[in-house]
Amino acid sequence: MLSCPRWLALATTALLAACSTLPPAAEAPALDGTAWVLAALPGRALVPDVDVTLAFGDGAASGTDGCNRFSAPYTSGSSRLDISPKGASTMMACPPRVMEQASAYLASLARAANWRVAAGQLELLSPDGILLASFAPQATQLAGTRWRVTAVNNGRQAVVGVVTGSTLTMAFGADGRVTGSAGCNSYTAAWSQQGDRLSLGPPAATRLPCAEVAVMEQEQLFLRALGTVAIARQEASRLELSTAGGAMAVTLVREASP
Repeated sequence: MLSCPRWLALATTALLAACSTLPPAAEAPALDGTAWVLAALPGRALVPDVDVTLAFGDGAASGTDGCNRFSAPYTSGSSRLDISPKGASTMMACPPRVMEQASAYLASLARAANWRVAAGQLELLSPDGILLASFAPQATQLAGTRWRVTAVNNGRQAVVGVVTGSTLTMAFGADGRVTGSAGCNSYTAAWSQQGDRLSLGPPAATRLPCAEVAVMEQEQLFLRALGTVAIARQEASRLELSTAGGAMAVTLVREASP
């Protein structure tokens, strides 16, 4: 009968023992880089026309609870999830129904222990498997979408609302052209998107005279702001266009396609 040297047997035993005591490999942050819009809070009807969102990135879970923006550390694995209750939040006051829903939503995030994706939706589960919240994927592509401008950078380090009675729009065509109204004149420009990076070419506009000086000035500021855009971030029905340095250029809300 063959036998191996005693030193080889000892070495093999030591190697197996070492392998069995190695720490488990860190789980990949499976949710990192994803963004979602609240679809349901079981047991309650959602307040209509109130955006509630959740995004995961750089170790933080962030979004809006429908009233305030929040951010909290999180860890996740293939099915586990832990969102720290010790996060940061803005402190705005909202209507009672919105505030009540926001509290219920944040409580669901704090209770979440597991996650799964079912039928394309993200579901957060309690430690005993109870469904706490479900989310639809956040749209990221701009092609085929239409937007109404809500605020424009005034060129003096401030973002201001549009002039009362004026309407500014943006429609992103699948042909690589963005078109719309600058408040008085119509305009068009080339556009391309890669992830959250947005490139807008110099806009060409008609030259009709505007009836109001304020509308004419706003139009010039808007077209100038478009030339500074480098980043696009969608969150539910809102779109924020900002510069490469993070300064806000234009904010918009989604309009239904005709």
